[in-house]
Amino acid sequence: MSGFNAAASAVPANTTFRPPSVAQVEIAGFWGDRVDAVASRTAEILYDRCVEARMLEQINPDVPSPGVVIPFHSMSPTGNEFTGATVTTQMFWDSDWGKTIETAAYSLYRRRNEALERKIDAVIDMFGKLQQADGYLSSWYQRIQPGLRWTNLRDCHELYCAGHLIEGAVAYFQATGKRKLLDIMCRFADHIADMFGTEPGKRKGYCGHEEIELALVKLGRVTGQRKYLELARYFVDQRGQQPHYFDEEARARGADPKDYHFKTYEYNQSHKPVREQDKVVGHAVRAMYLYAGMADIAAEYGDDSLRTALDRLWSDLTTKNLYVTGGLGPSAANEGFTSDYDLPNDTAYAETCASVALAFWASRMLGVGPNARYADVMEQALYNGSISGLSLDGSRFFYENPLESRGRHNRWKWHRCPCCPPNIGRMVASIGTYMYGLAEDAVAVHLYGDSSIRFEVEGHKAALTQASRYPWDGAISMRIDVDQPLRFKLYLRVPGWCPRAQLSIDGESVDLQGSLNDGYVIIDREWNGTEEIRLDLDMPARRIYASPKVRHDAGRVALARGPLLYCVEETDNSAPLHNIALSVSAPIEATHDADLLGGVVVLSAPAFADQHAGWDNVLYRGEPSTTTPTSLKAIPYFAWDNRQPGEMRVWIRDIPTGTNVT
Repeated sequence: MSGFNAAASAVPANTTFRPPSVAQVEIAGFWGDRVDAVASRTAEILYDRCVEARMLEQINPDVPSPGVVIPFHSMSPTGNEFTGATVTTQMFWDSDWGKTIETAAYSLYRRRNEALERKIDAVIDMFGKLQQADGYLSSWYQRIQPGLRWTNLRDCHELYCAGHLIEGAVAYFQATGKRKLLDIMCRFADHIADMFGTEPGKRKGYCGHEEIELALVKLGRVTGQRKYLELARYFVDQRGQQPHYFDEEARARGADPKDYHFKTYEYNQSHKPVREQDKVVGHAVRAMYLYAGMADIAAEYGDDSLRTALDRLWSDLTTKNLYVTGGLGPSAANEGFTSDYDLPNDTAYAETCASVALAFWASRMLGVGPNARYADVMEQALYNGSISGLSLDGSRFFYENPLESRGRHNRWKWHRCPCCPPNIGRMVASIGTYMYGLAEDAVAVHLYGDSSIRFEVEGHKAALTQASRYPWDGAISMRIDVDQPLRFKLYLRVPGWCPRAQLSIDGESVDLQGSLNDGYVIIDREWNGTEEIRLDLDMPARRIYASPKVRHDAGRVALARGPLLYCVEETDNSAPLHNIALSVSAPIEATHDADLLGGVVVLSAPAFADQHAGWDNVLYRGEPSTTTPTSLKAIPYFAWDNRQPGEMRVWIRDIPTGTNVT
């Protein structure tokens, strides 16, 4: 081990890790295929479907206002009312444009598309024309309900829309160098700072749907203007303070504060000041966006009080309220949380946006230093509960992501509340920013896979390149390129699911026993650019069991391999799937099928199936069904419903050893 140190020391308290920009990371392999799907299909689909929904008319001041396009009670294609649609989704169309612009920006960096760029430039021009002289910008309040701006932050998404437009502006500037939208949103952010704060004459408000907090941090980082970080900090600190702003706001507009559809401010996490919160409650996406913003502020300001609250909330989510897929929010009624261990499978809401937002939060929790506690969950959400929301070809979507389906839950072209398509689009297209973390004298590898990152250490250029078939294979080779010998720390994550890992540099083994710190091995050395780093992660198929407190999964088992959770589909197995059971002693075989679903590793095992013989015209009887041998085939959960429709389930009946079968 001469020449380098596999350090077990903790990250220095003043070290801040920030994600790289999309332009710093090149992606290939598994994620490269998904980025290409977004760049070649999804980005243009998002724009086209926004136009089809008449969103372009709403932001274009040169045409008559379209008025209310979506009824106040939105209806699904099956005629079922979408729960919670008491206000029209049309009021947050600006946010859909923001995420669409962001997806397009990352896609343009990946693949030049002059036609798409012209379309986005035209959208930006419309926002520029729409912006008022004082910087205010909201197509809903300027074109549909003029004169009512800043009167209902609780319900009406003004600051939420601003946040998504800010994120789109930052991304478009970074991808194209064009700063028109960035300047527009800086003027709007300056107007917001003039309107909100604790100073005399300002409103002490904040948004009912969190998002602007994390967006303002991005704006502050890209512009170098700390005033935007201060504004984000204000929104975090003010939330839930008394007297409650939403009560005062309601009275000011002549409404009864108790006349609130969701009845409790837990819905939007304003029931307590954020530092006093210890349970994840309410709307899942709002919660994740808030916690992501809190994590950014904690990292930027070294705020341990925020960090303490975030750790309490993290523990509550991951030990009591998180699906094995990385999905969250079981209830359609509030698009969010209910009670601890309430994790139904077939009725799971598990909104795509919620899992995407969990990845945002987890990524930001890594801002104060690499910790596998957060990176493992980020990986879980990224590989399972989020990308399940996007079809393999990038053209169709899931809003809800259940863990069990009788065959009627299928991907759709669009949605009356189209927040999820651009959210998953922008996340996939920017996946490189989640893979790595950068500090002044360190680079962290949070996620593995074919990729390379360019960075600087003390003004000198450096690069790290990974070569791997991850997540199908745990063999990872890495190379560091430098323009002169440079000393910096390399943090390599050892995933919590990995039973055995081996690390070597130039063929010399690194003893990982005792050298891990928070799930990362830290290599502190001077790099000369000739080193060959090899990390081998054992990736056996494994069984997962839920806590007995989760009644929905009693007597069931789930299958996983590496970061991927698996499911069984009707197209590969005999239906009905609830008749299939897996013995605890059954061997599970992993094989790569290059012709299936773009090339995946399939899990197969001997199983048993209940037979229907003797049950014709019989609902109940005194003898159980006969059980005969069958086989089970499981595919990665993210890839389900990409073939013919049919049943699906993640949790399979589990047969204890010694059970008699026929």
